[in-house]
Amino acid sequence: METEPIAVALKFGFLAVLYLFLLWVARSGFRELRRTSAPAPDATGVYPVGPGGRAAATDASLVVTRGGGLEPGERFDLFGGISIGRSTDADVRIEDRFASGVHARLYSRGASYYVEDMNSTNGTFLNGGRLDGEAKLSDLDELRIGDTEFRFELEVPGV
Repeated sequence: METEPIAVALKFGFLAVLYLFLLWVARSGFRELRRTSAPAPDATGVYPVGPGGRAAATDASLVVTRGGGLEPGERFDLFGGISIGRSTDADVRIEDRFASGVHARLYSRGASYYVEDMNSTNGTFLNGGRLDGEAKLSDLDELRIGDTEFRFELEVPGV
């Protein structure tokens, strides 16, 4: 019967250590939340436009090469940006089992156009290489999402 007070003391000691650990985890979590209350300027997705409004000197389009339940040669204007995926929320809906709901997006920033993978499962490929994050597009770049392929084309004004 003399071991009973020691067992009770060990139980209370264990509970005290457990509560201290939980307090430490909660405190560090709150500290991390306070530190990231204002997102970094690059993390917002909002970028300043140059003087005079939209600075893109040319318009661009995305041309279907093959797949996705789309007709080859079908063109999508990139004015204002577009999203590509299987979801009905995507601007360009593709029927591709390897595509995510909203798989990628294309948009202009200044005079340049960019493609961004939206954390898709199977990835977005630009000119045969896997795309991580965003990349600047050049004329006639090839974009592949699953079995669906597109070609990025800049449209020269006056031609």
